[in-house]
Amino acid sequence: MAVGSETNLNNTNAAAGQVNVLFFGQLKERLKCGKLTANIMNTLSITAFKKMLVEQNPHWQAWLEERDVLCALNQTMSSSDELVKAGDELAFFPPVTGG
Repeated sequence: MAVGSETNLNNTNAAAGQVNVLFFGQLKERLKCGKLTANIMNTLSITAFKKMLVEQNPHWQAWLEERDVLCALNQTMSSSDELVKAGDELAFFPPVTGG
């Protein structure tokens, strides 16, 4: 999969809706994916959503489960217990440093 390509991930059951997922910075480079659309059946915590992504892409585990990975839900910084629902946008990115 090329960097910036779009991928569809499907649960084994019928999906209730789609979530747009974006990856930025080093995550985008490491995962070789800039964005994807994931189908979900019901609301999931961000932690559960990441777990679903890792189940679909086991080689992503090392990077998505890092403690320092930041997340924004609908363009608002969010904690791992926030709920993701169909129609949401979820963005993951490495910590930002200033200088």
